[in-house]
Amino acid sequence: MAALSLLCPTKAFISFAHNGRFLFFDVRLLNTHGRRDEAQACYKKAEKLGATQQRGEIRGDCQCQCHESQHRDDSQEDLQKHVQEHVQEHVQEHVQEHVQEHVPEAQHETDHSSQYQPTQDSDPNTNSQPVQAHSGPVETTHDDETSNDPVLEEQGQDHGITKAPQAIFARNTRPPAVELKLPKADERLTTTPQLAACLSLLKHAQLLDDMLEPSARKWLQAVGNDSDEQERLKILATDVIRAFQREEIKDDKAVAEVVCLAPVLEKSDFQYLLRELCKGIDQSVLLDVHQLDGIAQLIQCAEREYIDADDLVKILELLSTRLRATHTQSSNHMYQLTMTVSRVLDAMADSNVKGLDREKLHEPLSLYLSEIKDTTDPYLVYQAAYAYQALLYVPDDETLWQATLRRTSKVVQGVAGLLSSVKGLDLNGFMDGLKDIQQGVSGAVGVFKLTKSTIEGTKSLTESGKGFVECMKEGLGVKRKLTWYPALRGAESLIRSGQLANFKRVVCEAPCRHDPVFQWGVSQLLGEIAADSAWDAKTRRCAVMFLGEMYSNKTVWESQAIVQEWILVIIMKLASLPGNDVQGVANDLVRDLQSKDPQEHEAIQACRKKDHTLYPLKIASSGSASSSLIDRAQNRPDVECHLRQLRKQHVMEQGSSVYIPPQAKAGLQASDESRFQLMEKVKGFLNSEQKVFLLLGDPGAGKSTFSRALNSDLWNAYQKDGVIPLHISLPAIDKPEHDMIAKQLRRLEFTEPQVRELKMHRKFILMCDGYDESQQTHNLYTSNRLNEPGEWAAKMFISCRTEYLGADYRDRFQPGDRNNQSKSAQFQEAVMTPFSESQIHGYIDEYVSIHQPLWGAKDYKQALNLIPSLKELVKNPFLMTLSLDVMPRMMDPGEHLSATHVTKVGLYDHFIEHWLERGKKPLGEKKLSPQSRAAFEGLIDEGFTRNGIDFLKRLAVAVYKEQDGQPIIEYSRYKDEHSWKSEFFSRDYEKQLLREACPLTRNGNQYRFIHRSLLEYGLALAIFDPHDWRQNAASVPSLDRRGSVCSFSSFEIHGTAEKEICTIEQAPDIGSPLTWRSFVNEHSLVQFLEERAQQEPVFKQQLLDFIEHSKIDKKWRTAASNAITILVRAGVEFRMVDLQGIQIPGADLSHGVFESANLQGADLRKVNLRNAWLRASDLSGAQMKDVQFGELPFLKFDHAVYSCVYSPDESTFTVALSDGNIVVYATSNWERTWTLNGHGGGVGSVSYSPSGDRIVSGSKDTTVRVWDVATGDCLCIFIGHAKPISGVAYSPQGNVVASGSYDQTVRLWDVETGDCRYVASGCGHIYAMAFSPKGDTIAFGSRDCRVRLLDIASWECRSILIGHIKKITNVAFSAQGDRLFSAGYNEDVRVWEVESGACQHILLVKGLFVLSPKGNQVASYREWSGKDIDLWDIETGACVRRLSGHNKGIICSVYSPLGDQIVSGGFDTTVRLWDVETGECRHTMIGHTDGVTKVLFSPKGDHIASVSDDMTVRLWNVGSGASRKIPNHHRGDVTGLEYSRKRNQIASSSSDSTIRIWDAETGVCIHPLTGHRGGYVNKVAYSPSEDQLASCGLDRTVRLWDVESGACRFIMTGHTREVSDVEFSPQGDQIASACDDETVRLWSVETGGCQRILAGHSRSVWVVKYSSQGNQVASAGEDGTVRLWDVQTGDCQHTLTGHSGGIESIVYSPNGNRIASASNDTTVRLWDVKTGSCSNIFIGHQMGATQVVYSPREDQVASASRKDKKVRIWDMEAGECRHTLVGHEGGIYAIAYSPSGNLIASWSNGGEVRLWDVETGDCSWKFSYETTTQSVSFLLHNFAWLTFEPSSFTTGDCDGSVRVWDVIGEGDQCRIQMRWMSTNGQLGLEDACVQDVQGLSYLNKRLLKQRGAKGEPNMRLHETGKKVMSMVSAVSKLKSSSTDTEEDLQSNKLQATGAGIVKKD
Repeated sequence: MAALSLLCPTKAFISFAHNGRFLFFDVRLLNTHGRRDEAQACYKKAEKLGATQQRGEIRGDCQCQCHESQHRDDSQEDLQKHVQEHVQEHVQEHVQEHVQEHVPEAQHETDHSSQYQPTQDSDPNTNSQPVQAHSGPVETTHDDETSNDPVLEEQGQDHGITKAPQAIFARNTRPPAVELKLPKADERLTTTPQLAACLSLLKHAQLLDDMLEPSARKWLQAVGNDSDEQERLKILATDVIRAFQREEIKDDKAVAEVVCLAPVLEKSDFQYLLRELCKGIDQSVLLDVHQLDGIAQLIQCAEREYIDADDLVKILELLSTRLRATHTQSSNHMYQLTMTVSRVLDAMADSNVKGLDREKLHEPLSLYLSEIKDTTDPYLVYQAAYAYQALLYVPDDETLWQATLRRTSKVVQGVAGLLSSVKGLDLNGFMDGLKDIQQGVSGAVGVFKLTKSTIEGTKSLTESGKGFVECMKEGLGVKRKLTWYPALRGAESLIRSGQLANFKRVVCEAPCRHDPVFQWGVSQLLGEIAADSAWDAKTRRCAVMFLGEMYSNKTVWESQAIVQEWILVIIMKLASLPGNDVQGVANDLVRDLQSKDPQEHEAIQACRKKDHTLYPLKIASSGSASSSLIDRAQNRPDVECHLRQLRKQHVMEQGSSVYIPPQAKAGLQASDESRFQLMEKVKGFLNSEQKVFLLLGDPGAGKSTFSRALNSDLWNAYQKDGVIPLHISLPAIDKPEHDMIAKQLRRLEFTEPQVRELKMHRKFILMCDGYDESQQTHNLYTSNRLNEPGEWAAKMFISCRTEYLGADYRDRFQPGDRNNQSKSAQFQEAVMTPFSESQIHGYIDEYVSIHQPLWGAKDYKQALNLIPSLKELVKNPFLMTLSLDVMPRMMDPGEHLSATHVTKVGLYDHFIEHWLERGKKPLGEKKLSPQSRAAFEGLIDEGFTRNGIDFLKRLAVAVYKEQDGQPIIEYSRYKDEHSWKSEFFSRDYEKQLLREACPLTRNGNQYRFIHRSLLEYGLALAIFDPHDWRQNAASVPSLDRRGSVCSFSSFEIHGTAEKEICTIEQAPDIGSPLTWRSFVNEHSLVQFLEERAQQEPVFKQQLLDFIEHSKIDKKWRTAASNAITILVRAGVEFRMVDLQGIQIPGADLSHGVFESANLQGADLRKVNLRNAWLRASDLSGAQMKDVQFGELPFLKFDHAVYSCVYSPDESTFTVALSDGNIVVYATSNWERTWTLNGHGGGVGSVSYSPSGDRIVSGSKDTTVRVWDVATGDCLCIFIGHAKPISGVAYSPQGNVVASGSYDQTVRLWDVETGDCRYVASGCGHIYAMAFSPKGDTIAFGSRDCRVRLLDIASWECRSILIGHIKKITNVAFSAQGDRLFSAGYNEDVRVWEVESGACQHILLVKGLFVLSPKGNQVASYREWSGKDIDLWDIETGACVRRLSGHNKGIICSVYSPLGDQIVSGGFDTTVRLWDVETGECRHTMIGHTDGVTKVLFSPKGDHIASVSDDMTVRLWNVGSGASRKIPNHHRGDVTGLEYSRKRNQIASSSSDSTIRIWDAETGVCIHPLTGHRGGYVNKVAYSPSEDQLASCGLDRTVRLWDVESGACRFIMTGHTREVSDVEFSPQGDQIASACDDETVRLWSVETGGCQRILAGHSRSVWVVKYSSQGNQVASAGEDGTVRLWDVQTGDCQHTLTGHSGGIESIVYSPNGNRIASASNDTTVRLWDVKTGSCSNIFIGHQMGATQVVYSPREDQVASASRKDKKVRIWDMEAGECRHTLVGHEGGIYAIAYSPSGNLIASWSNGGEVRLWDVETGDCSWKFSYETTTQSVSFLLHNFAWLTFEPSSFTTGDCDGSVRVWDVIGEGDQCRIQMRWMSTNGQLGLEDACVQDVQGLSYLNKRLLKQRGAKGEPNMRLHETGKKVMSMVSAVSKLKSSSTDTEEDLQSNKLQATGAGIVKKD
């Protein structure tokens, strides 16, 4: 792309970026000479020379040493600089030769030119050149040039030269430039400078052709051959001028825009424009300085023949007249006018006009300027003096100014010529010319000798000692030329060209450098550089430093006080510029000056008191002119005005609301800990090539708030013609799937022409909010055809609730096909994370600061710390807002807050009441009409708040019923007067008042709730309103329990005393919203209802009634489906409940508990049963068509599975077995289609042909076989290998099969002929091989550490890749086939270029690797031993992510087809699915019982197959990982169990950081206690009163819980490491804790404070126990000692030593006199508590003793060893082992005596429980059940006895399950029966009866059988069968209706008790 670089908008100089260099040309010169072919040849040669610079080539005749420098160790930068200097020298030399020879007319000719033509001998650098191409780097130094110049050396000896610090402007730099893009043919132009660039290229096409980049040359070729396009551009330029002529107000932007066209205009257009500007000045009442400035710019860039003497005379006459008429204006106005006239005169001085009568021209202006001498304003006097000198230099004949400039040789046409040949400027000649003027010498001939008066006048300025103002006034009266004017003009030209080093030299060496006028002008130029942001920061800082140098070094610069003041003013102006890069430098400079000298301080203070604001620094315009004229010339509608209004509107709407920048994570399965700043992520997206950003989040997470904040940020940053932010509320747009941008723009009142203009020529950032609220299913990006040709150009940011989407939600958002990798890369997503603690505190602080509520920030934070449930709620931003609003009304700070339980629905209840009460107040104070006042008083009498709530409920119901939940209601009085909307939005006075008070917003005729969750809350309140129920209950008289109208039920409400509540006994409400719409997938609504069900037993009973009534009438089935979904999500468990015949199609029962439930004949069609617990349930006769279990049946084999593979079309699946058989399955039903037998040994490898019709297999029998998939026939056998086959593969074309063998060969077989075409041998064992994607090459790696590439066509080895030092274990080709990846054993991965064989990269990867499908990433892991997977970026070689989670070594891993996921398997028996983007584990799939040896994705990526040593292949649904988890089970190991006899409850702790309290009778989870962090909760303990629970864990805390409410009372902190054990004192007033920090701490139960720190152990303390009296604490641990501590004093009473290993268990005897300890030294010891002596040592365990317990009778001690797997019973008196209990196969982790002491139970990690007879030592009962986790902590407490007689006990398992067992005595024997088992989060179907189940698919039937279901389900039910069932059902119902009494009906009814459901007796 060619780029037009505008150095100055007023000049005709262009710069083309070419090969990294900048070429500057004066287009006026190129346009005025006829011999263009010679000039073009010159430039071609220059370009050729310049191109050698880019390539680093040197001319053959170059005498420098640059050839050698290429081989030195110099840096590349030094080499480039060295080459550039020599190339520039050659370029200049040749350009000068050719241009001087062929373009002589470019020289300025005067009568005396021959006398001033320098000779080659006099000065070799003085050849005048009208055109000079500059080719060089952006920054070049001229130090070497000047240092070698003899003239400069001579000057350097002049001690009068002023010196400036070398660091200031040390080198020249690139001047500010603006790059413009060349448009395509017929493309609309965006700016006028763009048009100027096009016309300039066309005008000088021949000369510039070989100097342009290919893109620019291509543009010239295309447009050069298109006469229509050329004509269009020319006409467009004329139209721009006409548009300017029609402008009523010709402001500075319009003038700048039209003037930039001047250099490329035709003569007629140019003169028309000049006349228009002059006309504007002549006719304006007030002088138009902008048009004056335009005239100056036109004159500066005018071509020679475009303007003549008469034009200039008329312009000066016009200026003179206008200036004389306005000279009495204010000083500031006069200053502006004079400065503008100066620019006009500068331009005239620059123009080469001959024969003008200077006296006639300057006389009128001279008189005006002379009159200014009466003013005392130095600024105005300076500007007048400058203009006067410019007037004197307006050329007539050859002038001294031109003579001076001609001495420079390379500068022509006045001051402007400096810029066109800045590289060739001869500063020595220029300085000599200035000296000639200063000294009154005429140069070589002395033609322009100055008169004596001139010399004296000149000297007077610097030597007379007069003041600055006086000197300038004096100069205004004398018609003489002064040196400072040309010096300033030259300095200014050097600045414009970027020659700042040369500018410094002129300032320091000019003979007029001490002239105060010169210093004044230089200071102004430096100030303008520093203030102009177009310059780089370094240059601007140098300008400030230069000013400081001139100010501080007064003796060197000899500056006068007025100049000093001016410099100080400039510095102070720079220090006050906001957002300026030099502001700090200027401020530092002022501070330094103040601190050095008190006089300086006074001078600065005095300067600050003066008003200098009238004279701002002049900053050059940016060159990107306004585009309004060209827009009008192209008939472009004005959209910017409308956009500016939108911007103002959005800025005003920001307001003062609380906003905390949200954080997000990369995906749904990513951890909340991996959060990032969302705004930064989105801004990165906007700057990338991606097209769609999806923001997901829970309701109230702040998606809409963020969307609005993003919109505001983008509007604040919006600039003209930039990308347009457009916020779209999707629910407010009708059918947004089509043309939504245009619809939104029309809503914003854009006209149709404006909409078309925006569509064709602008880009957008769309913020589409509320995808879920608009109930969209379309991909809005594709349906709106965004970024397609002729369509809207836009990036899309779109927000949606997480719950609204399914597993394949990305298809709804990402551009194009999800299988198209380039399109999928254009999509990004993020999920909003809950507020962190710091965000919560920040929000509170800001809320309190803005709203000034009743509570302070401290009160809010205290409440959050004391109410765990509230702290969890306020992580949601919207709930945070509600909470802060209503908390002061709900509670008093600090008072009983720890027992308060706050719920989401409770917050909304209070919020709505508060909102309505707050809305009522202004209505009462408002001046209302009589009718409105009467209506208001009526509402007050009836209860305003309740009326408002009723209005809210009815509106919510109507929105769902009439609009299917679409939240925006459009109401038109005339259109909707008789519709349902009029009930809410008519002009009825009451409705108007209620609307005004309700939480509704209005936008035009659209109404909506302020937040969608309020709509959902309103509907939930309509379904069940506690207030309405209580009101109805209060009006009903109390009746007997068995009354026919009503009945009473007693419900226990947590946290309150028991009380009796009246229940209205009636049929369910048929008008309830639950009856007419399914809300199963409305998760936010269901959450409100599930909380109601948890809080309100009446509502729970109503839901049960819906389920009950569905048994007999299908009209209730929708309500029943909703009801049971709500109850399941509320945690209600249906264990042993009669649900026979319920009709709940489409219900969501995922994670529900239905153990032993009766579901006979139930309608379960399309029910979601994923992870449901249906153990021992009765499903017989149920309808289960399309039921979803979320799993497929696994494949079980009798022999080991070696390999498996999907066919390319996923229609078949093949498994290779160790017995030599190959089994082929059809994936439609997973039935075996073929068993391919023929191999004589195990088949280790199978592969499909590309077409999928054949299978190749390799076996231990040394043969390779090819099979026909359709027939199962063996097509051919390849024989040749001498040892077992290690791998086989088909080529991509399917014509070649490769086989590797342990015989250290690879053979390539022709599939058609069966011939072996090639044998690779002699390189050792070959471990890896791979075909290239095209199939033309095969790579294989071997033991000899080399990779070989074989050409398939020639069967020759094309290359051997050498570099590895270990055997090659893996090779893979990239998707394009141009790269090969190889890995040595535990060695780095090397990336090879296939074509050349060169190694491109070495990735520091160890172990095996897997290449991603896109080829941009590698996943590596250490086989067998590594537990982590590392992801490596191939280009950078960096490890970008680590996937951690496996507990044991990883065996296998593979990428998904799209490369966005990785699946891995290992020795820990799990299969893990990872998100590549976030590194998070999306799902852990548990089911295998042995190591997973192979994993693979299906070709579509929706299923995973895993192979295990347990001889199964399991099939997993990839989407199942996103299932919602209900918190009614542990998701980690059960680490501790405690039983409460008073409450009949079990408390369990887990490695998932939770504690759960279970009903011991029913198994219902009463409370989940959450709060611990970081994993394991090690121990739980009930208080003696059993109303409190203590816990400890890995997070270093001890927590105290209220058992009744589940609230955390105290978090006890102080320990510095993991807390291992916790114990209550017998009195219940104290807690002891043992910690790895070597201490024991004693805590107060009353205050939660630490009372004692018991320090003395030298290592970790593992266990702690209280004595029975509570006055002593015993502790033991890793140091092998037991310490006895006095509770009152904290003193250590005894240290019990003797053990030589760590002590894992201690226990006091029941009487408290003894203590027993079990140690890793294999012994058990008994100690006397009083003396501390060891009374017994029990020796017998072969390995460490890990558990010890006392019998209730105190005559025995039992011990267990985890490692020797034995239990020993010791007789305390005899001191000997009475029994050794042997039988466990796994390590024993828990033992316990039964309460009666006759049994002892033991539990092992193999899932085995044994009961032993204490007397005989016999095993009375044993039971084993499967466990899923093999690693268990040694401090588990997962066994507890429950009751005495009959005995029962509970166990906790490693799979997270808790089980309760009953010990049933049968004579001398006992039988153990499981009472209940908690769900472990997996699908449970053991012992479920599925007899005659209808509609089950074949796969689901197989799954049920595999999971242990019993019975034979029916595949289909014939019509006859249906009729029989219908008749039986009808007869049954008739009998029931005739015989059942009312009491019998009541007895069958489902009723709520506590948190579970039981059948009523």
